[in-house]
Amino acid sequence: MATADVLLHPVRLRVVQSLFDSDPLTTAQLRDRLPDIPPATLYRHIAVLVEAGVLEVVEERRVRGAVERGYRLSRGRVEVDPEARAAMTADDHRRAFTAFAVSLMADFDRYLDHEDADPVRDGVAYRQAAAWLTDEELADLVARIGELVLAAAGRGPGGGRRRRVLSYLAVPDSHRGHGAPREGK
Repeated sequence: MATADVLLHPVRLRVVQSLFDSDPLTTAQLRDRLPDIPPATLYRHIAVLVEAGVLEVVEERRVRGAVERGYRLSRGRVEVDPEARAAMTADDHRRAFTAFAVSLMADFDRYLDHEDADPVRDGVAYRQAAAWLTDEELADLVARIGELVLAAAGRGPGGGRRRRVLSYLAVPDSHRGHGAPREGK
């Protein structure tokens, strides 16, 4: 597994997101998907992801005397493993969440910047709800959400499908039990 520092840099996170459920992409194709990132910066971060084992080179071919590589995500290397997460400090978690939130906001801004963006037509959804759950119920819910997302991510293009980015977050309420009904009431 990669470390949080490798995965949670904003540029590297965008590279990883570009390759989610995608055929291998070359650096030129990644530049097309991420035009706001300077090429030298993009190359540097791709090299970090390859070195960390997050990306793998799946093809190489000569193009005008240079070697063009195709990259894809390495299976099982795109999330911080439970041991590394458990070792993270509160500040590490704060940094990780900030990278996640910034990436989410940037994705949404890029979507809205397209002249044909129509959140209602395009099925954009963002919701927040509170639920009273035991630790076991939460674990079950998170596992079921993960299964649904993985099943959807396994579908390929075609049949009117459009690539969509799904994100979710589960966090305890800061009031942790305040106002909870007493047992038996």
